[in-house]
Amino acid sequence: MYYVIEKMAEYRTHMKIIGDILSTTQDDLQDENGASVTYLIRKANISHSRISRILKTLVSQGLLEQVESQGSNKYRISQSGREFLQAYYTFTNFADSFGLSI
Repeated sequence: MYYVIEKMAEYRTHMKIIGDILSTTQDDLQDENGASVTYLIRKANISHSRISRILKTLVSQGLLEQVESQGSNKYRISQSGREFLQAYYTFTNFADSFGLSI
């Protein structure tokens, strides 16, 4: 008799998605103007409607900068966003050391 063990899908928290977006705009820039929404959707694996809301929030909080480039919006991480991302990594590593996931 064979048993199939299915791996439970791992869902990302809102904070993890924000970390993924900020990390992408810091590390994986397509060009000097920033990352396009389409690029962020692919890299962060998130729907257009959800990423639009998150990007609006991140820009309004000063963590991302929105730049108009060739008729479309691009996003790049701000200095505050870099500081937030560093604190996020520090806290995530701290939580992981206790066996907790963020």
